[in-house]
Amino acid sequence: MRFEDLRLSGPLLRAVRAAGYAKPTPIQSTAIPHVLNGRDVLGCAQTGTGKTAAFALPILQRLSEPAGRGRKPSSRIRALVLCPTRELAQQINDSFGDYARYTGLRQVVVFGGVNQKPQARAVRAGIDILIATPGRLLDLVGQGLVSLADVEILVLDEADRMLDMGFLPDVRRILGHLPRQRQTLLFSATMPSGIRTLANQILRDPVPVQVARVSSPVPTVGHWVQHVERPQKPMLLLRLLQSIPFTRALIFTRTKHGADKVARHLVRAGVPAAALHGNKSQGARTRTLAEFRSAQTPVLVATDIAARGLDVEDISHVINYDLTRDPETYVHRIGRTGRAGATGTAVSFCTEEEHGALRAIERLLLAPLQRNIDIGGCGEATPPQPVYATVAPVGSSHRRRRRPAGSRRGRSRPGLSSPGSMTPRRGTVQRADR
Repeated sequence: MRFEDLRLSGPLLRAVRAAGYAKPTPIQSTAIPHVLNGRDVLGCAQTGTGKTAAFALPILQRLSEPAGRGRKPSSRIRALVLCPTRELAQQINDSFGDYARYTGLRQVVVFGGVNQKPQARAVRAGIDILIATPGRLLDLVGQGLVSLADVEILVLDEADRMLDMGFLPDVRRILGHLPRQRQTLLFSATMPSGIRTLANQILRDPVPVQVARVSSPVPTVGHWVQHVERPQKPMLLLRLLQSIPFTRALIFTRTKHGADKVARHLVRAGVPAAALHGNKSQGARTRTLAEFRSAQTPVLVATDIAARGLDVEDISHVINYDLTRDPETYVHRIGRTGRAGATGTAVSFCTEEEHGALRAIERLLLAPLQRNIDIGGCGEATPPQPVYATVAPVGSSHRRRRRPAGSRRGRSRPGLSSPGSMTPRRGTVQRADR
């Protein structure tokens, strides 16, 4: 199927081509026709599936139709997109900006952690689409700076994460300011009971759209686990990053303090790294993400909440420094690599106390993770060999390959050219016996 087959307008097709997209993803080809027809949609899809375009393109089409191309923005907010984090809100705003460039429609993003005055001025200047996090939106509505009385289309994105972060009461308050007659689109990576209850209350005869089992691993990612004692984790991480070719590496820790500690350890060792978590100011988070996207800082250490909705191309490796206790969170984490057909590698560090979490992940995935070679030299007197020298290398599908931080030009890396049996088949999750 082509985007032309989805009945999208000329300006939108032009914007899609300018963005470099050749054909729609499964969720786009499935959801866009229903949204164009005015139906409510209950979408269940993993990250990296093209979900934003699945609602942004038909929303722009529907808002453009009454007055046609070149219409001037009104003072009425006609579409509202709610999402849980500042980073995701900004990414959605950027996507709307790319797709709406030839339509004459305007959008604004509002979120907390920054001065609200510029955001309020932007809304008063006239917009068609508002992208917002719940807390800041309620602040603006409560002050009479934003009216939601004319919203025709509501999108709840990452609904399960909004539930996890305690935003459900705020969402319900926002719903009270919206017209009862509207089109509602709810997207969630998982469908816990709280989200199903909310969907039943706010959606009218919704069309279910699901493009892959929530617990299914990304098929282009190789999965590894390394058993390690907790004190050895910092050295293992450093050796890993010094032994593999990577474009960008995303490292997950369980806590904000842990993210800062890991990032400081890497920087002291000469690896360009930065931490991303909720205690950072909005300005610091924006700068950190910009440097990560440009590969100026190719290693990002983040907590789950901070990284939720992170959409950065060419993340070749995801490293679970702290293994998550929630199996589905593992799937979301590794979904940051192996996107858009590129190959990727996921490596998990597992301590003795994390064995239960590992078993839960493997039960959800219906397969074991591949166990890699032993930790070479960590805590030993013998000269160390490069750790993870045979970790599945980044495939040729990546557009860029960077020399790993700390490596020497021309230095051989045993196993990288011929990983042999140590390289897992993409899409499999296997582990050898200890």
